[in-house]
Amino acid sequence: MMNLPHEALLIFAALGGVLLVASGVGFSLRARFAGGPSQAVVDNLNARIRAWWMMIAIAMAATVAGAPAIVGLFGFLSFLAFREFITQTPVRRADHVALFVSFFIAIPVQYGLIGIGWYGLFAIFIPVYAFLSLPILSALMADERKFLQRTAEMQWGLMICAYCLSHVPALLTLHIPGYQGREALLCVFLVLIGQASDVLQYIWGKLFGRRKIAARLSPNKTVEGLIGGVFSATVLGAALWQITPFSPLAAAALSLLITVFGFLGGLVMSAIKRDRGIKDWGGLLEGHGGILDRIDSLCFSAPVFFHAVRYFYSVY
Repeated sequence: MMNLPHEALLIFAALGGVLLVASGVGFSLRARFAGGPSQAVVDNLNARIRAWWMMIAIAMAATVAGAPAIVGLFGFLSFLAFREFITQTPVRRADHVALFVSFFIAIPVQYGLIGIGWYGLFAIFIPVYAFLSLPILSALMADERKFLQRTAEMQWGLMICAYCLSHVPALLTLHIPGYQGREALLCVFLVLIGQASDVLQYIWGKLFGRRKIAARLSPNKTVEGLIGGVFSATVLGAALWQITPFSPLAAAALSLLITVFGFLGGLVMSAIKRDRGIKDWGGLLEGHGGILDRIDSLCFSAPVFFHAVRYFYSVY
């Protein structure tokens, strides 16, 4: 168990307070609109709140337990996310060996490299070795039907669900002068700003949204929601600068980076879902869809944030 910085405890306590208020509002709305036409909307809201309770409890438990638990948690999330991705892509019997290697070798090795802090191999293991191995394994099965499509989808899914997401716990391996022992706060900062941006974009969009950004891909995304959510999350990031090694201005800039790439990542994943004719990647999280629905923006923002912090703040 790690010596958790008191700032992290305060953040989790604050999130618990927000959820208590949200739960109270949800209970009141349920009593008010019981049996009415708005009950389905209220039920969905309460389902989302219950899921947030579970997600924050798991995140806090992993953070308190220490670096191995954080690495293990994100490794498990990568496994579940990749499973959701693959279930929505066509595979053939010839792909089974490549899929076995992806699930039970590539993902564990990727997170194992993070666990031992081997950046040099962690940074290239999936983009080079796994990327080349998967088509070789499928080709050895001698099934050429839609070979390029099948292989590209496996490679792309592994990159997004495992390689990109693994940059969240990789923040624990950074060596930042004067910040030793507090690296877990960088994970908290990244996830908090990314998820806050998603929620705030939703709220601003519902309150003031008029102009659609990409109606065919994501009907709920609006210009007003994007601007309001990104601005609010950036201000939040600047306010949290003391839990980071950044200045207030740098914290705001990195928060902007997280929110912009998170939004673009969500848009890309929405495009894939529309191409597949599905609304959600799965149904594991009540009110949210699947794991990949909840972390899609994080998959795009995590590597960008990691390398920005590593380049400007870490000693390597």
